[in-house]
Amino acid sequence: MREGNWRAGPLVKIGFGRDEDNGGSPFLIAGGSDALIGLGDVDPTAELGGFVETRLGAQKQFKIRAEIRKGLGGGHDGLILDLEAAFQGRTDSIIYSIGPRATFADDNFMQPFFGITADQSLTSRLAPYRANGGLVSAGLGGTLIRSIGSRSLITVFAGADYLGVEAGRSPLIRERGERFQASIGIGYGYRFKL
Repeated sequence: MREGNWRAGPLVKIGFGRDEDNGGSPFLIAGGSDALIGLGDVDPTAELGGFVETRLGAQKQFKIRAEIRKGLGGGHDGLILDLEAAFQGRTDSIIYSIGPRATFADDNFMQPFFGITADQSLTSRLAPYRANGGLVSAGLGGTLIRSIGSRSLITVFAGADYLGVEAGRSPLIRERGERFQASIGIGYGYRFKL
């Protein structure tokens, strides 16, 4: 749905899981590939929900967006709220954006990723921990998109986030991880002619 400077609609995302055997996680865990041993896998999750966003400014260069999603099956059945604001601009060949962001979630999301059950405590040697809902992380993100010809583009993204209190108190983060999370990535896109 689009009305003036406002847009809203449904969305579907895949939430990353976690593999205890190779240390794979959406969160930085120090200590090598055995940091998650004993905590079990968290399967990827289908997340369904919706978004609303608006653009402000004379050239609509400021974007404010909110997403709310519910996990269905897989590793969690939590409720997640993403908030972001960004300044967007462009040159002849590059589109860029930068701005603050924050993620909130209930305990049904927090517990699988940051909580430690009694059984997990025995196998991981980390103290038991019940992760309640709250701020997952807050930080700053940016994106650069460069067109290559008429159908291809390259996207570079980076972010710096700090885990919230509930996540940061987890023995997993205190003993084997870091509250500061940095990310960088690159992607390639091609538009097919139909």
